[in-house]
Amino acid sequence: MDSPRASHRHHAGVEDSVRTNKAMGLAICPSFTVNQAWMLTANLAADLDVWLRLLTLHDKEGLADAEPEAIRFRLNRLPARLAKRARRRWLCVETTWPWASAFTTAWTRIADLPTVT
Repeated sequence: MDSPRASHRHHAGVEDSVRTNKAMGLAICPSFTVNQAWMLTANLAADLDVWLRLLTLHDKEGLADAEPEAIRFRLNRLPARLAKRARRRWLCVETTWPWASAFTTAWTRIADLPTVT
């Protein structure tokens, strides 16, 4: 049988997962008929957030264990512009942005992942 401390730590981990899923959209259920699809989408978003941090941001201070709102603010609201040169598209990231290196590192690591065949 688990000790009370181990049980409490496990319960705290479960509560943290529930809180994170609520931040990813699980707290808002639009209607009874679409709740199943909404819950699936919110859980997929939470899983993608975890995998992003695990695969690409594991060594970045403050981002490896960041909350979903912090990831949205720092990485998804990117001050950049999309440029087109020589029939290619380039994402020009503002170099003065504090999380520019974290974004470019994550982008490079995602691009370097092997494709599944």
